[in-house]
Parts: sequence; structure tokens; C-alpha cells
Amino acid sequence: MEPSPPRQRPGSVPPLSAAGATPAPGPSLRPRLARSGPRAAFATDLVLVHAPSIFDFRTKSLLQGPFADVVPSTGQFEMYPVGLTSIAAYLERNHYNVRIVNLAYRMLRDPDFDPEERLRRLRAPVYGIDLHWLPHAHGAMAVAELIKRLHPDAAVLIGGLSASYFHRELAENPAVDFVLRGDSTEEPARQLLAALREGTSLEAVENLTYRAADGQVHVNPLTFVPADLDGIAVPAYDYVLRSVLKYRDLADVVPYLEWIQHPTTMVLNSRGCTLDCAICGGSRSAYAITSNRRRPAYRSPERLVEDMRTISSFSRSPIFMVHDPRIGGAPRARRLLELLADAKLPNEIVFELFFPAGDEFFELVEDSAAAWSLEITVESADEEIRRVNGKFAYPNEALESTIAKALEHGCRKLDLFFMVGIPHQTPENAFETVAFCDRLAERFGNDRRLQFYVAPLAPFLDPGSRAFEDPSLGYRVRYATLEEYRQALLEPTWADTLSFETEAMTRDDIATTTYRVAQGLNELKHERGLIDEATYRTVRDHLTAASTALDELRNAALRNGGPAPGADRGRSPITKADTTSLCGSDELRWAGAEGLRVTRTAVTHLARAFFEEVRRGLARSRGRYDTDLWQPERCPLEVEGRPMRGPVHAGRPHPADGAGAPARAIRPVLMSVLEDGAD
Repeated sequence: MEPSPPRQRPGSVPPLSAAGATPAPGPSLRPRLARSGPRAAFATDLVLVHAPSIFDFRTKSLLQGPFADVVPSTGQFEMYPVGLTSIAAYLERNHYNVRIVNLAYRMLRDPDFDPEERLRRLRAPVYGIDLHWLPHAHGAMAVAELIKRLHPDAAVLIGGLSASYFHRELAENPAVDFVLRGDSTEEPARQLLAALREGTSLEAVENLTYRAADGQVHVNPLTFVPADLDGIAVPAYDYVLRSVLKYRDLADVVPYLEWIQHPTTMVLNSRGCTLDCAICGGSRSAYAITSNRRRPAYRSPERLVEDMRTISSFSRSPIFMVHDPRIGGAPRARRLLELLADAKLPNEIVFELFFPAGDEFFELVEDSAAAWSLEITVESADEEIRRVNGKFAYPNEALESTIAKALEHGCRKLDLFFMVGIPHQTPENAFETVAFCDRLAERFGNDRRLQFYVAPLAPFLDPGSRAFEDPSLGYRVRYATLEEYRQALLEPTWADTLSFETEAMTRDDIATTTYRVAQGLNELKHERGLIDEATYRTVRDHLTAASTALDELRNAALRNGGPAPGADRGRSPITKADTTSLCGSDELRWAGAEGLRVTRTAVTHLARAFFEEVRRGLARSRGRYDTDLWQPERCPLEVEGRPMRGPVHAGRPHPADGAGAPARAIRPVLMSVLEDGAD
């Protein structure tokens, strides 16, 4: 099997700056925030904008593929990072006016919505854009350039894990003024706004990369790495509710397209992880590279249950808990589940499992919630492949025992997720998923609570992950710069967009194998009675359309007659093929109450918020800012002022450091079931 040749950077759709749309700002651009007086009381200090994956997706004819088929959002990834809410809430409690604008959602909801006009009407000295995961490389940069054109005197700030990785390249872009690095930028963002308001030096702003007056990129030490998350609200649902009243606009803060009808919510166990899964940009070693984090920052059980009480005040829909509750150790997990039982919330709780579990754990879970479900990411039926990757690296016997115990203790829905494109996986290995799931369905009596899903590792291999940094894991990474990732999103098919090939699979292999496994699982679930006839037919038809469109576009490209990257949309087969294809749109939804609701508790929260906003407005008018600082214990830093980093990939200096820095080996760790803390 011959690998595809290295791709050339596509150039048919130049960035806005190349087309002359973005004037180059001066390197000393420093907008001043209002300090006091009536204007300060009402002026917006920061607008946080969430872009779609591809900014002009509504006019492009691109087969984006099944990137988002197993997540709540669409392929434009309109669900903004929860960190936007925690940044906004923390800044507002320190008397800055901050609003969130989910541009991606508004563009999806209304085909006639004009994003340029919306951004033109906004007024702020600083605009923040999230670039957390790389699928937003195109949209985030297009929005940055558009904002710089519309508001040339304003500063553009970018943050997120991907932004942290490519911070130097971003800081050299004329559309970007500041980059905040790391996983916890609430306090660094406050430091930046305070420095801009007071006109003081930027050198003291932690985690900041910026262009200084001399035109050079300056990289401040990445030292704000909190050891816990109890000093902030994350996610900050109170802020979201208050902002709807404050700015009189619900659409700006809706998380994803179907959230109003199916408002699944989440709570965050930690930032950082104890696991070091090879392909994960949120793994232990990846966090070390992007965030200088050596151990997770946990949210206490008390604060997690408080978060869930807040959610329950406006929604009875399911609450998803990110990360296995046991990653902080068994005592912490027990405390969390006991407090949750005492809270007696009506919402269904959805747990992630990273490790096997038995009667003792599931008895606690059963007592903690009125209803509960599980998600387990297995990725492969092959135990050796799981061992190499580090995800659920236990025997299949342990997995089956965990499933059995969960169902015995009343699990309402148990989802198993598999993946195509993981280390050392062949197409044959991947297709073994179907036979493995068939055996599970038979063993558990075709129980409809047990469901199976597959997705490709796509579109990009996460920078910072072990697989990205260490060539010995068998990946051939095709892109080196953020601009290359941005342009790759404009390729005509998702197979062309893929940023990697493996030693065992080409990009075409990954695409065709994904559809083949998905079709096998659809047939299996239909034969076993796990899905109804309508769902089966819908998925079958969408898979056929997707496979056909992929073949037609690739064949046309070989004949030099296919659509160029960025061609105008207008081919209905592509539109149909981009509809969710790997599973039914309802398969991943949890049963239970749907929609939003207003409770007495929610009304009380909003009443208090009104008076709190009046108090904050008076404080702003008097020039009183920065009165409620988050001063957590800091995590120990391996190298003060510089992120730790993994091996140099393919001979390139690591973008998170300077050129020429020596490589540092990353030790993969396979976790056992935690009985104590795992920091």
C-alpha cells in the first residue's frame, strides 16, 4: 500500500489578508478600556465570538464528512467551549462587561443571517475568538480578519488549546494582537484587560504572547496553572442566564443548533487528565505541552453538585459529566456520588467511564441519581491496539463484566464508541468491531439499552498528542502550520482534508473503512432489533449517499474535473451526504424531559442578578475594578515560563517553544483502576 504524496498547501481560496481585506495594524496597537464615568457603566469591554468551522460554509460545496456525527453539534462545531462562559463570568464579577456571540449558531439557524453586519454593529475595544480545537482554524481566522477590517482600532485576542500550540504563528498574523495560552485563561484575561485599561506594561500578563512595539513576538511565562477549579464557575450557567437579560439576546448564547429542543448540559470534573491516550489533545502529555500542566485541576464534589443544582433550576434534561468521576481517586468519587444522592435531582446523569467497574461503584451510582446512563469510549475491539493507544486498556472480559454490572444496576442507556484511524489499526482490525458488537448484543439478549457507534479520527490529529509528537506510533502528519490546517478545511472531501495517514491506512482507507464499519453496525443493530426500521433506512440511505459522493468527487479530481476547493454549493447529493450518516439523529439522545423550564429557583437567581448588575454598574462608573480575584494554589511548573514539550515531530522544532530547544521524551502511562488519587 503506497501512501499518498505530501499535499501541497491549497491556494485557490486565499485568506482575507492576502486578498487585501485586512489592513496590517501597528505593532503597538493598544486599545484603551473605559475607566470610570457613565460610559464605563454600560460600555462593553470584551466580546467573545465563536466562529463556525468554515466561515462561509453556506456557500461552499464541500463533503465535510462524519466529523460530528457522534456529538450534539453539527459539522460546523457550533458548540462553543465552556471556558468562554467561565471567562465571561469571572471578568464580570470583576466589573468588566463581557458578552458571548455564537456566530456559528446564528449562521446555522438563519440562512439569511449576515455575520458581517452582526459584527459591524458590535462595539468593544477587544474581541476574543476561541481556537480550542483545530477544526475551527478556518472560521476563527476568517472572523479575526473580518473583525480587524470592521474595527481596525480594536484588538483581537485568541485563546484555546490549538491557539496555545500555534501561539507564535498566530502572534505573527496581522489580524491577531494577543494570544492567551493554557487551559485556564480567566485570570490572565483579567490581567490583560486591566493592563489595557490602565495603560501599564503587558510584560506582567501571565500566559500572554503578543507583538510588542518593536514588532517582535514576546512570549510571557506560562505560569498561571491553577491546581483546582473551585474559584470560578465552569461552566458558568448563571452567567448565560444573566446575559440573556442583560443583552436581551438569547440566540447569541445558545450552545448548539438543537439545544432549545434538546438542552443537554454538562459539568466539568477537571482540566487536564491522568490518562495519556495516544490520539487525544486533552491527554496528560498534551496538556503538558499546551498548558504547562503536570496534573489535573479538579472541581470539588461540592461545587460539581452545586453546578448540577443550577442546571436543574432551568432544565430537566440530562446532565453529562465530563471525565470518569474516579480520575481523582476513589474517595473523591464516593464523596461526589453521596452528595449527588443527597441532592435528589430529577435530571438523568450521564457518566463517562475510563476504567472497569463493578457492583460497589454501580451501587453508588444507582443511589445517586433518579436515572443514569454511561458512555464508554473503547475505540477498538483489539486489546493490543487499546493497550498501545491507552484508552480503556483492559481485557475485553473486563469490559463485558462492566457492561453486565451496569445493566444489572439499572443503567438506562449504555453507549460504546469505536474509532477508525487509531495507532496500528488496519481496515481488517477496524471491521472486527462489527463482529465484536454482534457478540455483545447476543450476550446481553439484544438489550436495546446497549448501543454501538463508530466515528473516524478526523479531520485532524490533535497537535500535542503522543501520536502527533512521536512518529514511532505510526502517523505521517501532513501539515506543519496553522495556515495549512486552515486551507485543508477547504478541500472538496473529508478524505482530502485529513491531516494524517498511518502506517496501516491511507486517507482513502480511513474514509472507506469508516463507512464500511458504520454500515455493518447499522445492519447489525437492525437485525438485532436495537433500532427501528425508519432509523435503519435513514442511516442506510445517508451512508450510501455519502459513499457515492466521496467516490464521485475523488474520481472527478483524478480526471481534473472535480470541484475546486471552495466551489459554490449547489449539489444536492453533497448536501444529503453531509447529513448525519453514521447513526440516526435520535440514537444518541437520552430519554427524559426536553426543553427549558422556569422554576422559582431560576426566577430568584435572575432577580438577584438584576440587583447585582446594578451594583456592578455603579462600581464601574466609579472606576472600581478587579475586586474579586481568583488566587488559587498553582501547580508546580517543570520549567518556569516555558511549556513542557514532547519529542520533535519529523525533525521540526516544537511550535510551543522556540526553535532549537532539545526534545523531551514522553512516557506513556496505562492507568489501572484508581483506589487513591492519581496526580
